[in-house]
Amino acid sequence: MNEMLRGASRAVLFLLLFQGLGGDGSEFVGDGRDFGGDYSKLSGIIIPGFASTQLRAWSILDCPYSPLDFNPLDLVWLDTTKLLSAVNCWLKCILLDPYNQTDHPECKSRPDSGLSAITELDPGYITGPLSSVWKEWVKWCIEFGIEANAIIAVPYDWRLSPKMLEERDLYFHKLKLTFETALKLRGGPSIVFAHSLGNNVFRYFLEWLKLEIAPKHYFQWLDQHIHAYFAVGAPLLGAPDTIKATLSGSTFGLPISEGTARVMCNSFGSSLWMMPFSKYCRGDDVYWKHFSKGNGGVHHSYHCSEQEPQSNYSGWPTYIANIEVPLVHDSAGYDAYPSLSEVTHENLTSMECGLPTQLSFSALETSDGTFFKAIEDYDPDGKRLSYQLNRLYHSDPVLNPLTPWDRPPIKTVFCIYGTDLKTEVGYYFAPSGKPYPDNWIITDVIYEIEGSLFSRSGNLVDGDPGIASGDETVPYHSLSWCKSWLGPKVNITRAPQDLKVAPKAEHDGSDVQIDTNVEHNYGEDIIPNMTRSQRGKYITYYEDSESIPGKRTAVWELDKGLQGQCIKGWSLWKKNLEVLSIFIGETLRIEKMLHDIHPNAKSSFVTKVKRGPLRDEDCYWDYGKARCAWPEYCEYRYVFGDVHLGQSCRIKNNSTDMLSHYL
Repeated sequence: MNEMLRGASRAVLFLLLFQGLGGDGSEFVGDGRDFGGDYSKLSGIIIPGFASTQLRAWSILDCPYSPLDFNPLDLVWLDTTKLLSAVNCWLKCILLDPYNQTDHPECKSRPDSGLSAITELDPGYITGPLSSVWKEWVKWCIEFGIEANAIIAVPYDWRLSPKMLEERDLYFHKLKLTFETALKLRGGPSIVFAHSLGNNVFRYFLEWLKLEIAPKHYFQWLDQHIHAYFAVGAPLLGAPDTIKATLSGSTFGLPISEGTARVMCNSFGSSLWMMPFSKYCRGDDVYWKHFSKGNGGVHHSYHCSEQEPQSNYSGWPTYIANIEVPLVHDSAGYDAYPSLSEVTHENLTSMECGLPTQLSFSALETSDGTFFKAIEDYDPDGKRLSYQLNRLYHSDPVLNPLTPWDRPPIKTVFCIYGTDLKTEVGYYFAPSGKPYPDNWIITDVIYEIEGSLFSRSGNLVDGDPGIASGDETVPYHSLSWCKSWLGPKVNITRAPQDLKVAPKAEHDGSDVQIDTNVEHNYGEDIIPNMTRSQRGKYITYYEDSESIPGKRTAVWELDKGLQGQCIKGWSLWKKNLEVLSIFIGETLRIEKMLHDIHPNAKSSFVTKVKRGPLRDEDCYWDYGKARCAWPEYCEYRYVFGDVHLGQSCRIKNNSTDMLSHYL
């Protein structure tokens, strides 16, 4: 009996964790074996986000004036002990040459491998929980019996541009082999879980694959190897925070100066990968260029629709960057702008000598290089960043990543992100009078907060805000671009995140709001006509299973969910788990009542009306009824050490009846 329960539990967990996405009863065939709806054959492939992979030294570096040296396989990202005691040595191991993206002559670093590379960046009693990224997610998988070979991490050197990832590490070749190995090993396709920059990596992989596989086999390969794709916190149209990092530096919450952080970030080719860009402008079709002109000398030019000049800010809420350009040097600021020594006072009018000029740049002007060209004469990083932008992105042989992404050709796509948090969308820069790299200061920041724009001082700002705000790192405008992947008719459901918001209503579904066949115009946001309670947070589901035959698309918006990228500081490393935990918990909780795996399922998406607890943490004491809430799922079971009644409420032990109900 126990063995049967364990086997059934594993099957259930795959159904729950990996969504049971074959609602139409379709079969996947790969390597001569039928997938046939056996979800225990699925694999999960994790593509981590920016700065979310450990980097290890691949050199022997003697650090003077420090008892700590770098030896092969020592942690570089992230070892806070060595950062504090030997910062100059640490920088040698982390910095790249900004022009050719090579390592420092004295030290090189390479990404670690396996799940341990993405669980905790700086393992330790104190630093481990602070730098935890995917550890909680993996812990859930282990807790529910997922096999060790069913979860595969594909770490990468997040400092590199996509072109250099393939050129130096053959990363995309290896990623292709990972999918093929997973299919051979387990007999079924994989579920892709990508977080933050990992979504950009996956997009590039899909475009690279077009050039690697014969056209007639491309979609067949995708169907055989990728069952579904989960995009978590994806910066689909970039993030303005990138501009802040290039001009003033982002410290990652580390004990380094902003100037040092700026030098470090600007040495990474990947720093420009999340540049904000216009949704109205697209690049050339590289796929056909490869067959018509070969793959040499590719340069992407932007082709913008008539909406670009008509929009105020390239579709964004406001200008991304506003910068005061100095026109005349004085003795205090001369060293900050050495290139201006060639400018003589005779060439300037009295008006020009009076005040600096403020220049404003839209998302298009930041991504096409206009912004960096404008500051070349005032900042040494201007030319370096222009060079990186042109060589690594505009001249990429596969794809210009700074262009809008259409729906990936995966059978089922889930896009999940947090909303309604205070998120930076624009910046004001001015000369600081200090030498490089501290020659710019931020004089003001524009935030979006739940549908409005505010300055750092709290004043309301004019612009074009969206209906919501972003996840504290990526603006709503960028996160919600995946709504454009939905078709003309969308089903919308809004349900509470917390099971404890309305416990009585949880049983009858009265707390769930549903609106079907809502009209949606391409490129426009969808505004649900639904109410919100002030007591809790909600998840709003946008689902479409009809516009593309055989494919389904879902967008999940989590109120107050956090992106938590490390560029916001150590405190958000912990918060990084929130959106992932909510996402996984909601996935498990909803799909616990899974029914669409059956070939005769009537709905393409599982219902959200009845949502029960999944783990002990979801059970709690109902003081009004003097018993554990959710009596059909939870029971009172005291364990030594419980300090209150709620802790003693636990999930009922599994039974064959429950398992058969789930199956």
